[in-house]
Amino acid sequence: MINYTPVARSFLSERFPKGAVHCQRITTSDITAFVQRQATLVTSKRAPLVVTALRSFLRYLFYRGIVAVDLAACVPTIATWSLSKVPRFLAGEQIQKILGSCDKETGIGKRDYALLLLLARLGLRAGEVVALTLDDLDWEAVLVTVRGKGKRVAQMPLPSEVGTAIADYLSTGRPQCSSRRVFIRGKAPLTGFANSVAICSLVDRALERAGVESEYRGSHVFRHSLATGMLNHGASLDEIGDVLRHRRPDTTRIYAKVDLVSLRSIALPWPGGSR
Repeated sequence: MINYTPVARSFLSERFPKGAVHCQRITTSDITAFVQRQATLVTSKRAPLVVTALRSFLRYLFYRGIVAVDLAACVPTIATWSLSKVPRFLAGEQIQKILGSCDKETGIGKRDYALLLLLARLGLRAGEVVALTLDDLDWEAVLVTVRGKGKRVAQMPLPSEVGTAIADYLSTGRPQCSSRRVFIRGKAPLTGFANSVAICSLVDRALERAGVESEYRGSHVFRHSLATGMLNHGASLDEIGDVLRHRRPDTTRIYAKVDLVSLRSIALPWPGGSR
């Protein structure tokens, strides 16, 4: 019940912003509008809690005789099934604008540029960038070893653009220190980043610096953008899954939802002609 209280309080404060609460005035439209707003704000894991909490609160009002009708049945369900959301992504022009915002005349700028390229061109996760060490770079074979989720290890080709940026950072931008991590903090202590949160913060600052307005924040937006760009250029879902190192095909299948051209080609015509 403790987890239900904030939901009920939020619902009442939105419905009665001036403070005076009159539960008899609650309508089905009020309930639907609240759930719709919450669906855009909460995570898929929290969505069922919002629905359950609101239904319990409305049942309580009916049980206590505060309202004459049980409105719990009016609370809609928030879709949380697999693949219910379209993946978030940035356009190619936005990605280039973000990369171009890095000041490659400074060590921090060279670091950020190389780091963002790894996210944008290889689709690495934030934690994988944090864990990257000097020993993971095989310059002769032009490969980078990626240590991913579940202790999985994979070798990926190192594109020349990315390799050049990393080499530039290592040779002229990376501060001298004992850490074997590739990317080093800009301030003391001179060590690698503590966790993936630091990478997400770096990405957010890059978006602001580039003047790219997006409701989607954090490093994962680059991973989704890479997959979407590959799809738009004709890559198959299997190829995208290989690049992103997905364990299960279902994880990659969500990108089929953004392939509008292909979806239109197999869509049935509207009965009675085009609309």
